[in-house]
Amino acid sequence: MPVFILILEIIGTAAFAVSGALLAARKRMDIFGVCTMGLVAACGGGVVRDILLGRLPPMMFRTPIYAVIAVVMSALVFTSRVHRLLEKRERLYEYAMLYADALGLGIFTAVGVTAAVEMGYGDSFFFSVFLGVITGVGGGVMRDIMAQVPPYIFVKHIYACASLVGAMLCVWLWPLVGEMAAVLVCCGTVTVIRLLAAHYHWSLPKAAYEGGLGMDSEDDE
Repeated sequence: MPVFILILEIIGTAAFAVSGALLAARKRMDIFGVCTMGLVAACGGGVVRDILLGRLPPMMFRTPIYAVIAVVMSALVFTSRVHRLLEKRERLYEYAMLYADALGLGIFTAVGVTAAVEMGYGDSFFFSVFLGVITGVGGGVMRDIMAQVPPYIFVKHIYACASLVGAMLCVWLWPLVGEMAAVLVCCGTVTVIRLLAAHYHWSLPKAAYEGGLGMDSEDDE
C-alpha cells in the first residue's frame, strides 16, 4: 500500500471517528457508547468493502491501527471539553459534524476505489464505483442507525451523490493520470461537493407524501 494512501486512511479514520463520537456525545451516551460509535463510523464501511472483496478477516482486524485510532479519537472527544462546548452551540456542532463527515466521506470513497483496483477489479467500472461509495457512506449509515437518527445518505443535502461523482471520477481518471492524482481529485471533489451542498442547501427532490391509503401522515399533525 502506498504511503500516501495509508496517510489518507489514517486522516479519514480520525475524521469519521470524530463525527461518530460527537453524535454519540450529543445523544448522551457513556464513554463505551461514544467509542463504539466512533469505531463503527470509522471502520464500518471498510468492513463491508472487505467482505464484498472476500478479504477476510477485514482489514480492521488484521491491521488494528485503524480501530486504535478510532477509539483514541473518540475517547479524546469524550474526555475533552470540545463536545461540551458544541452541545451549547448548535452552529458549531453542525460545522464540526459537516467538516469531519465531508473529509471522511471524500477519503474513504477514494480508498474504496483503490481497494477495488488493487484486487484486480479496475476494469469493472460499476463494481469499483460501488465499492468506493459503500466504503464512503457505509460507516456513516451504521453510525446514524445506531444513534436512531435518519441517515445522512437519505436526507442531508447531497451526500451519497457526492461520493458517487467522486468515485466515478477516480475510476475514470486512474488509467489517464495515475493513482495519486485520481485519488486526490476524488477526495477533493467529494469534500467540496458536500461542503457546497451544505452551504447552498442543495438537495435532491424529496417525495411529496400527503397521506392516504388508510395510513396516518405525521405531517398532517
